Amino acid sequence: MDALVITGPTASGKSDLSCTLAELLNGEIISADSAQVYKGLDIGTAKPERIVRDKLKHHLLDIRDPGEIYTVADFRNDSLRIISEIKDRGKMPIISGGTMLYLKALREGLADLPAANRSVRESIELDATKHGWAKLHTDLRAIDPISAERIKPNDAQRLQRALEVYQLTGISLSEHLRSAKADSPLKLLEIAIFPGDREKLHKKIEQRFKKMLEKGFVEEVLRLKKRNDLTEDLPALRSVGYRQIWHYLNNRFDRQTMIERVLAATRQLAKRQFTWLRGSKSIRFVETPDAKVILKMLPEEIVQKNNNFKQEK
Repeated sequence: MDALVITGPTASGKSDLSCTLAELLNGEIISADSAQVYKGLDIGTAKPERIVRDKLKHHLLDIRDPGEIYTVADFRNDSLRIISEIKDRGKMPIISGGTMLYLKALREGLADLPAANRSVRESIELDATKHGWAKLHTDLRAIDPISAERIKPNDAQRLQRALEVYQLTGISLSEHLRSAKADSPLKLLEIAIFPGDREKLHKKIEQRFKKMLEKGFVEEVLRLKKRNDLTEDLPALRSVGYRQIWHYLNNRFDRQTMIERVLAATRQLAKRQFTWLRGSKSIRFVETPDAKVILKMLPEEIVQKNNNFKQEK
């Protein structure tokens, strides 16, 4: 086993469980959260507190400015390198997070797609400004109906990427993905927290968001907004919570509406994560974030190594 993966829907207890396991297994944590990679996005991403990060080594936190883009390919390449480095130190890599595309890429590999091209992207954005994204979605359907079926007309980022790939290569994105070799050199033990009581999870989501507001979530978004070089269309600021608060600060709706929209978006995120998890054949499920249960699921040699580690300490 090369790495342990702890995933699950938002607010299910992944972070605390991963920290407990890292302590027990002499591990280091690799974040699989597409928002935690960005500097300044702390409260709304439930990023580990500094005291926790000082105690346990965390990777892939605060590695990009919010104005930059961090791709799935970046995550996979960084994770492969970091996993190797952690193992060389004789420690256990623990991948923790709920960005399912990241975990899929790590498990299955990625198609050999062209790098982003600024001039092509600017041309697509200009077309979108003139004709609208719905028109570009119609164009995509003509050249790549499979991608058009799974990409919504208002999903500008993914729509732009599908059109960009075709313009750069003359081959549709779906054809690239179909011909790609799913070659991952990793042996992963993937475990997902899968709460059975959905209402209880929704209550946790509400309680967590209330605490985020008390810690200064709105003020955090305001600091980002004051930079003037950031826009709501950047991937970092499309994250759940940030987008809705950004709109609230632009006076699009009142505070109570903002709260309701954040909670609705977070519940919708959890629903999508549940759907992803149900469709996976490689993930093993637990209902609660219980470290003792997880330890029993680990290979015997990992448990033995853990026992030796505790004795040495």
